[in-house]
Amino acid sequence: MQICPPALPGDVQLDEQGRLRHFLDIQGLPRALLTDILDTADSFRGIGDAQVKKVPLLRGRTVVNLFFENSTRTRATFELAAKRLSADVLNLDIGTSSSSKGETLRDTLFNLEAMQADAFVVRHSDSGAAHFIASQVTPHVAIINAGDGRHAHPTQAMLDMLTIRRHKGEFSNLKVAIVGDILHSRVARSQVHALKTLGAGEVRLVAPLTLLPSQVDAMGCRVFTNLRQGLKDVDVVIMLRLQKERMDGALLPSEGEFYRYYGLTRETLAYARPDAVVMHPGPMNRGVEIESAVADGPQSLIMDQVTNGIAVRMAVLSMAVSGQTQKGAA
Repeated sequence: MQICPPALPGDVQLDEQGRLRHFLDIQGLPRALLTDILDTADSFRGIGDAQVKKVPLLRGRTVVNLFFENSTRTRATFELAAKRLSADVLNLDIGTSSSSKGETLRDTLFNLEAMQADAFVVRHSDSGAAHFIASQVTPHVAIINAGDGRHAHPTQAMLDMLTIRRHKGEFSNLKVAIVGDILHSRVARSQVHALKTLGAGEVRLVAPLTLLPSQVDAMGCRVFTNLRQGLKDVDVVIMLRLQKERMDGALLPSEGEFYRYYGLTRETLAYARPDAVVMHPGPMNRGVEIESAVADGPQSLIMDQVTNGIAVRMAVLSMAVSGQTQKGAA
């Protein structure tokens, strides 16, 4: 089942002053706000190297990780981000919560609100779930989308943008190739919106026809079904995981066949620019999407992405929760 994002008045993600209210999707957000998130995240990066890895920006606030779908890394980085902002954090195990005993999602939300939660970080297998929750909560609660179905994963896209900007500078001259399972990837959709909003010179989608969305032309990217052609002279290569859990039917002959034609190896990476960087949102399937020599090689920024994820999630939480609590106190 897919939850359709409800029709809400105006841009539900921003308040009347254009500040971040919820973070549900990259699409529709202005370039200035995305740049502000990146700048704020940059300012937080050094906190991880400090002896005391905390700032008091969200002291006394409560952030609830509401994960209906498993993701160890995303939940861990959101938890670290909230704690480094001095917030109290509640990790809700949905598998043992009241929702598994028949309680509705609305009831769960209302009970959490009654505990004076200030933000919900939501991960859900249904597209539009974060939008639905944003339409149900009281105005002072911020909703952060940590991934919903095939729809969006905005904080992952922003940590990818921070990684690119720190290593490549301005986006305007960059050619970026997103390679792999475009069809099932919420990350790819958010990356495309972020890259286009930030003014990337060219965005390419590289995949077999069976792993391209039917409406791929509407995404405004150059589309390639040949890996070598798609990687020719690009500055950034972003590999995607094969999401077998979301595939209906045999979209690929085999993982080995996919690796033969679309796996990133030292040989295929040579088609990109000599100073091209390699990224992967994880978790990686080594020997399926990417060769270990590339994943662990000098052009790989995959561990940088993990580090930048904490900083970006600190930025989003601080911007959204601070704005909400100020309004709630007014």
